[in-house]
Amino acid sequence: MESVLKSPTVVCNASQATKADEAKSQPVKPWLARMAMSEMTTFRWSLLDDVAHYRAEGIEALSMWRRKISDFGDERTVELIRDSGLTVASLSSAGGFTGHGGHSLRSAIDDAREALCLASDLQAGCLVVVAGSRAGHTQKHVRQLLRDALVQIGDVAAQCNVPLALLPMHPSFAKETSFLTSLDETLDVLHNCQHPFVGLAFDLFQLSQTPDLAGRVADALPWIKTVQLSDVRATSRSNNDRLLPGEGVLPVREIIEQLEAGGYQGHYDFEIWSEELWKQDYVQILQRCRDSFQRLAPLHGRQSLSAGV
Repeated sequence: MESVLKSPTVVCNASQATKADEAKSQPVKPWLARMAMSEMTTFRWSLLDDVAHYRAEGIEALSMWRRKISDFGDERTVELIRDSGLTVASLSSAGGFTGHGGHSLRSAIDDAREALCLASDLQAGCLVVVAGSRAGHTQKHVRQLLRDALVQIGDVAAQCNVPLALLPMHPSFAKETSFLTSLDETLDVLHNCQHPFVGLAFDLFQLSQTPDLAGRVADALPWIKTVQLSDVRATSRSNNDRLLPGEGVLPVREIIEQLEAGGYQGHYDFEIWSEELWKQDYVQILQRCRDSFQRLAPLHGRQSLSAGV
């Protein structure tokens, strides 16, 4: 196992200053500047369409998907983002470290290293990673595989100055995507890993079955690298049936209030996987997302909006 996990040193273009140090030196962002639009929300648009329309609608950050980048080309994407002035809140995704689907641990780690180098070039806030399914391993073994992989890739993440954000998945995705299907399981992995560049992607849909999710924010806060917003119906019709934040049954406003009260200063990524919304006018969807984010602003955010900040 040790020989599989070893890899050459990766040299990225990022500064070696930590993002925490950078954040301390930056002024507090106005509320709307902390909204990020996921490219999966505008699933049918190309990367060029995403960038042009996000800018036109006053959205300052996006969360990028490697599939769209692959279609456009890595170098062209980096140049496009730099010219656009948009901030990359996160890059998705890498992972699958358990051998599911015939992918070896080595290939998964190599792919994550490539993704980190791309994330560094894009100056992304984090790289979202998924664990992989259990794939016939015992619970103890699969957790050890993941822990070892995260430590290995976490060292590369530190070189690239791009933290990893481990994403727990809804139980409906356990067989294909991740054996981590709860907040407690994911926090346990992070505690065992104890790597400063390995944290949590706090996704409201994926964690929607967590009892008193708003009350669990304090437990998750030390680990959160990004927050992914969406809402759910009382009874979902499919795995791609998410709603805009505030339009379903989740206590989205309370969760945001708890995050802000606890000192979270990162982006809120509108990640709406919805077969229904994917068929609609995307410009109108962007406008609805922006309006939703304004309505969900915590007290200090509402004050800055009213002041025109």
